[in-house]
Amino acid sequence: MSPVRAVLTDIEGTTSSISFVKDVLFPFAKRNLEVFVATHRDAPQVRQCLDAARELAGDSSLSDDATVALLRKWIDEDRKATPLKSLQGLIWEQGYARGELQGHVYPDAVEGLRAWHAKGLRLYVYSSGSVAAQKLIFGYTAWGDLTPLFSGYFDTTTGPKVESPSYARIAKDLGLPPHEVLFLSDSVAELNAARSAGLRTACLDRGEAVIPAGHGHSTFHGFASLDPFSL
Repeated sequence: MSPVRAVLTDIEGTTSSISFVKDVLFPFAKRNLEVFVATHRDAPQVRQCLDAARELAGDSSLSDDATVALLRKWIDEDRKATPLKSLQGLIWEQGYARGELQGHVYPDAVEGLRAWHAKGLRLYVYSSGSVAAQKLIFGYTAWGDLTPLFSGYFDTTTGPKVESPSYARIAKDLGLPPHEVLFLSDSVAELNAARSAGLRTACLDRGEAVIPAGHGHSTFHGFASLDPFSL
């Protein structure tokens, strides 16, 4: 079988701490959502997010205040809704720019990504967070801007992460046979979907997620022991 030529990585629980997303980013967006919408409600991006949320809720008559309340509820539910993710990304962008947020990336992930990039591997991100939010996490880290390491980003506009066709679309977009793409995640459901599409897989178990035994994917506790060329 030909070697891996690209690595597609999840963020939460893989390159970055789940607690950073759950305990820092989500609460920040929830705290600032009402004021942000009130301040930027006429901006085209914000207007589009609010309209898309109403459409997704099936009620176009919702006021902006009611839509904000709905979005706050979706944050609590960790709903993978594209308009919510897009709006969160805009709020986080403001927070990063003001120095109120700093993206969390595990040191071993930084070292691994840099080493793989130096060896010629193409690196991509696939996360339920918006592409804008992904770039912010990697753009504002303690190690500086890591975004030059990546060749592209994918989010829920590509499709759900637990469905095989999403990964087939990504491989096609990369212009690579699926078996030349390695997907990294802490979610067995995502790994199963990627494998069904023909991608190679590796499970990251950092002790944050509940990972069932006997899932059938090579398991690593960090990037230091993970060699994409041996999988």
